[in-house]
Amino acid sequence: MQVLVRDNNVDQALRVLKKKMQREGLFREMKARSAYEKPSEKRAREKGEAVRRQRKLARKKLQREGLLPAPKKAVRAR
Repeated sequence: MQVLVRDNNVDQALRVLKKKMQREGLFREMKARSAYEKPSEKRAREKGEAVRRQRKLARKKLQREGLLPAPKKAVRAR
């Protein structure tokens, strides 16, 4: 993974790096690998993740079809 540092702004580059790592799921994987996970726990976790993915896909599909209201977008105050 590579991040460019512009104008010696290391803080911004670090923020960008952390965001990229978060998006790639690196932190979640590091946490999972820090301790042993029993095979039964792994199956349960993977099944739960699959269920969440399917529910999310179904929710998105219903929102596209207009059967569910779309989530309200947050307005940022600056």
